Amino acid sequence: MALLSDRQKEELHKSMLEYLHANNFTSAYNALKEDSGVEYTPDPKAKYAGLLEKKWTSVIRLQKKIMDLETRNASLQEELSLAPSKRAAMQADWVPRAPAAHVLTGHRQSITREDATVKIWDWETGEFERTLKGHQKGVNDVEFDHKGHLLVTCSSDLFIKIWDSENEWKNVKTLTGHDHAVSSARFMPGDQFIVSASWDHSIRIFDVAAGHLVRTITGHTDWVRHVVPSDDGRLLASASKDQTARLWDPLTGELKMELRGHDHQVEVVVFAPVASYNAIRELAGVPNTDRVKRPGAYVATGSRDKTIKLWDTQSGQLLKNLAGHDNWVRALVFHPSGKLLLSASDDKTIRIWELSTGRCMKTVEAHTHFVATITWGRQRVSVGSSKANGTDGTDSKSGETEKLVNVVASAGVDQIVKIWLP
Repeated sequence: MALLSDRQKEELHKSMLEYLHANNFTSAYNALKEDSGVEYTPDPKAKYAGLLEKKWTSVIRLQKKIMDLETRNASLQEELSLAPSKRAAMQADWVPRAPAAHVLTGHRQSITREDATVKIWDWETGEFERTLKGHQKGVNDVEFDHKGHLLVTCSSDLFIKIWDSENEWKNVKTLTGHDHAVSSARFMPGDQFIVSASWDHSIRIFDVAAGHLVRTITGHTDWVRHVVPSDDGRLLASASKDQTARLWDPLTGELKMELRGHDHQVEVVVFAPVASYNAIRELAGVPNTDRVKRPGAYVATGSRDKTIKLWDTQSGQLLKNLAGHDNWVRALVFHPSGKLLLSASDDKTIRIWELSTGRCMKTVEAHTHFVATITWGRQRVSVGSSKANGTDGTDSKSGETEKLVNVVASAGVDQIVKIWLP
């Protein structure tokens, strides 16, 4: 039974004849022409020119796609075959894997360094929503408050801006005070204060409602690249070009601890969540007495020396050095389970580290250029009322608790934002 129609047969024969003629297979050309009975005059401008090669490469691409789909299908079938309880466990331990669910484009220069715009997307659909314009130079950092209503941005134009998502994304506050580019800005727990870091070597705390500078903290001897508060607001951690990370009391500005051990600029510092304490203690060989459950007991730092270091904030002791990246470590985020640490690097990868062993368990080829930032998605859920505050260190949950969801965003010098979903 013939698989091709008469028209398809004719097209096939003519494309074969064109291929044979173009490659000087004269005998084969004449034999096929005679056996097929097709009248054909070679013409390099005709639609049959190069048609056979195009069809062949299309078949190869389709075969590769089919193989990729079969591999993906097998993986999904394996997941579906697991019991519901095991599937739930897998979701709890989910980590990003290629390919990304959404690839978001629109920035004209590298993200978090040179592009002076802020772009808003719907992470669930990947749909672009709007561009926020107001900064005159590169936007270096962005963060939503804990309700997802206000967005803080900071820039090399020396300004910190607050945007209201519930008021047509208007720029409702502009905070001034830094004497050089502002490299980092974060809401303090309770969202009443914003802490920022700058090239002017200082850390500053601003009152959100009043828009006033509350406190200036100094001590670093060079550009402060990053600053972040602990979950209870009792500590600030900063990372600097002076090759140190430092811990501060946000109420007094007192230096609590200096963490020195990196051989190059410290790009990022993050507090470990309480959920990760058991794994960190196992890694460091520290007895797990469960005495300390306060936020801010441990931090991780990432540096241009290509390493990640874990520290005890109380003693300043270096607990573990994680080596594996081939270039600067630019961003860190702890997994919601507390068992893993994710790192982003100028080696274009995201690496996933098992905290209890210090082993790099997975490497994701994430971007085509330096990976500048990575963050985990979060939602807020009500759990009853409690008092909120930021810098006084009291309960800062404002009647809500943070629920992390399985979505990771990364961005880099390739001008692309990627959304990673299960």
